[in-house]
Amino acid sequence: MTDKAAIPPIWILIAATATGPLALNIFVPSMPGLVGTFDTDYATVQLGLTLYLISIAFAQLVYGPASDRFGRRPALLVGLAIYAGASALCALAWSIESLIAGRMLQAIGGCAGMVLGRAIVRDVYERDRAAGAIAVITMAMAVAPAVAPALGGYLDSAFGWRASFAVPALVGLMVLASASWRLTETNLTPIPSIDVMAMLRNYGSLLKSRAFLGYAGNTACSVGAFFSFLAGAPYVLIEILDRGPEEYGFYFVLISVGYMGGNFAASRLSTRFGVDRLIPVGVGVSMLGAITGVGCVIAGIVTPASVFLPMGLVAIGNGLSQPNGIAAAISVNPRIAGAASGLMGFGQMLAGAAFTQIVGFFQNETDHSAMAVMILIATVGSLSFYLLARGDRTTPAA
Repeated sequence: MTDKAAIPPIWILIAATATGPLALNIFVPSMPGLVGTFDTDYATVQLGLTLYLISIAFAQLVYGPASDRFGRRPALLVGLAIYAGASALCALAWSIESLIAGRMLQAIGGCAGMVLGRAIVRDVYERDRAAGAIAVITMAMAVAPAVAPALGGYLDSAFGWRASFAVPALVGLMVLASASWRLTETNLTPIPSIDVMAMLRNYGSLLKSRAFLGYAGNTACSVGAFFSFLAGAPYVLIEILDRGPEEYGFYFVLISVGYMGGNFAASRLSTRFGVDRLIPVGVGVSMLGAITGVGCVIAGIVTPASVFLPMGLVAIGNGLSQPNGIAAAISVNPRIAGAASGLMGFGQMLAGAAFTQIVGFFQNETDHSAMAVMILIATVGSLSFYLLARGDRTTPAA
């Protein structure tokens, strides 16, 4: 490590990264009750999820360049302040419209940690060591959405739906205070301008890089596989197999454990073997799981095991490949690592939204074929994008 900023406490980056994923799912158990509370329909309540995801996608495009220009620390502090305030607004919501508006602001604030945690790591570590640190941080993005529904269900039953937003507000304030106290600036070479044309030039230079497109596309497709599962698995288990929501929650935790296991392995192996050796290993494991899932559909096997075990393999593989792909993508041009992180995150969110909608459109009432096929397509896409990056691994984006 040469000419790098002081390494910040990893727990601050983990906590900041977890804020957005925590808020994403914590109010899901309250959604049916909100229909009656606000005298509306379920589709309108569901906008609180859809617009949250879309808001994250677009906000990431701003945080990256802003942190490249003004620094990681102020950008993160502003985001955490917005997150805490918006969570409080949601807790005090007086209508479904005010709740949805609060959710959009909550997403705008919550995505700051998701973007800037990765950029901060890249500021203080070289590429291969950054992959290991990112793997640790990425575990927070697996733990938070896995725990959030169970936590939200408990809070709703014990204290009412407003508690599901009061807790994120409190968490946001605690992380904001911690970051203000312990986080120092890590972007030692800020870019000179942040006008719209400069932002477009930075994004344009990244989009012209086969290496960036390949690595970013690789991670976007792995996210697409995960959201394909999220879109199909609850319906298959609860509606087709007639199992309870609590059983789905149990199985989903197992998927998260698999993903975290892959992240843990990546954190230990990335420095030793390098990103370009671990990515194909991870994609290969995911491919095995995806093919197994499609094979179960072809064989007419529709059981909890046929739904969750193949996805467990996909999760392990994604846990191995994704942090390495992220580290490689934001290393293409380290000087605009924030812009690269934001653009990559934007692609991930759009991929997740697209795969979710496709699975929902083609979902049938007898099996999990739509989910299984889309997971396989996403995994093939992940491999294809990695092969694109392999052809231009050393070319900078500018």
